[in-house]
Amino acid sequence: MITVLDGLAFPEGARWHDGALYFSDMHDGIVWRLGPDGAATKILEIRTLPSGLGWLPDGSMCVVSMEDRRLLRLSPASGVSVVADLGAISPYVLNDMVIDQVGRAYIGTFGCDFNGGDPPRPTQVFCVHPDGRISVAADGIMFPNGAAITPDGRTFIVAETFGECLSAYDIDADGVLSNRRVFGGYGGFVPDGLCLDAEGGVWVACLGANRIIRMTDGGTITDTIPLPGRDSYACALGGADRRDLYICTARSYVPSETRVLRSGRIEVERVAIPGAGLP
Repeated sequence: MITVLDGLAFPEGARWHDGALYFSDMHDGIVWRLGPDGAATKILEIRTLPSGLGWLPDGSMCVVSMEDRRLLRLSPASGVSVVADLGAISPYVLNDMVIDQVGRAYIGTFGCDFNGGDPPRPTQVFCVHPDGRISVAADGIMFPNGAAITPDGRTFIVAETFGECLSAYDIDADGVLSNRRVFGGYGGFVPDGLCLDAEGGVWVACLGANRIIRMTDGGTITDTIPLPGRDSYACALGGADRRDLYICTARSYVPSETRVLRSGRIEVERVAIPGAGLP
């Protein structure tokens, strides 16, 4: 295991794109680009907290702004603009996101005032369509978190953090998520971010478990990477051959603690199977 960047507050939303790792230092309000040479470049500051990242078919970058519940677009020519305001449909902060091949952005929400002590309750995954229309893609999900789309564009996999499972859905032609089923899970499993590999396995960051695991459809755990003294919160397969597993780690996820500890790291472990699918 190699640490390529440290001193972060709370790294989340890791994405490999165009030869570099992008991620949100959520509690510091910064989106970063980490080059293969280890050089970190600040892309954007969002005081309302950045989370999920993705790219539209035209190559422009989108960022979920959590606290004001908006989807932002970053254009080299025109700067930051609002793609969609989800404030009227989502009473609670937004979370992670994946954008599909046609430009539909699937965005989860906390569904409760989690940091304020509310108990988890079922909530939605929203879809922001390319024309800006907002719809509910799926409902009844217990804290939708990290999500991915298979290479054929037909299956959506999401971590239900407080459902203690990964759930899979068919992606219908209109973007609705249907035919919900359990991909894998077990008691005490608290999944966060995830990424897919070329053999259909899912690397899953595990809250409160001091490890990251690889799970296959049906729930079999094939690989475990221990993370003593820290937890994993997001991951991405990148590098020239997509076999570098980038892991976002920290000693806490509580905002008042992360900003003081600054224990967040980007760590890398070589794995056998390359990445695939989206993001």
